[in-house]
Amino acid sequence: MIYEMRTYTTPAGKAPVLAELSAEIARDIRGDEYGKLEGYWVTEVGPLNKCMHLWSYDDLLHREERRAALGQNQRWRNEYLSQALPLIQRQDIRLMTPARPLNPPTTTGNIYEFRYYRCKVGKPAQFIADLLDALPARETYSENVGVWTTIAGQPNEVCHMWAYQSLDQRTKIREAAMADETWQQLLGKVHPIIEEMDNMLIKPWKQSPMQ
Repeated sequence: MIYEMRTYTTPAGKAPVLAELSAEIARDIRGDEYGKLEGYWVTEVGPLNKCMHLWSYDDLLHREERRAALGQNQRWRNEYLSQALPLIQRQDIRLMTPARPLNPPTTTGNIYEFRYYRCKVGKPAQFIADLLDALPARETYSENVGVWTTIAGQPNEVCHMWAYQSLDQRTKIREAAMADETWQQLLGKVHPIIEEMDNMLIKPWKQSPMQ
């Protein structure tokens, strides 16, 4: 299984417009025939004016075939791209392999946190192994949605996603997790191999399977 996180940067204030075009036009055209939509979000905190959408494919060949087929879809080109492309200033992708199965929350009304860490060259596997060892302790506070390593876009990254019911709940859970001895031990192991770390708080749009 391969996951693709696509991030589109829009002019200021236009991310909701692009997200709505995706919901009202693109979703009907694409369905899950050209890759399965796992989630669609607009950034709320962190880098703003971005739409982020997560797709899954069987493998890289499946992704290549499905994207080629989508490019030939006349409705896609005429009804969606004709309106969407003027709103997109920049496109970024992360092609990622899962370190564990995707675990969408069963609740709705969530806010999501996407965290991404650029590791020293050759060190993501060590980060993943240490993270997976510590996750059972971390998940006593909240369940993880997904853990991935990047294979293209920005190599040597470890990415993970969490769902929270509110910003206030996120703050309380992170405070509790940071005080956890197992999590503190993980941080001591991985900090020396991290070059950069970033996060985004993202809000699901109405077409997102993860709400």
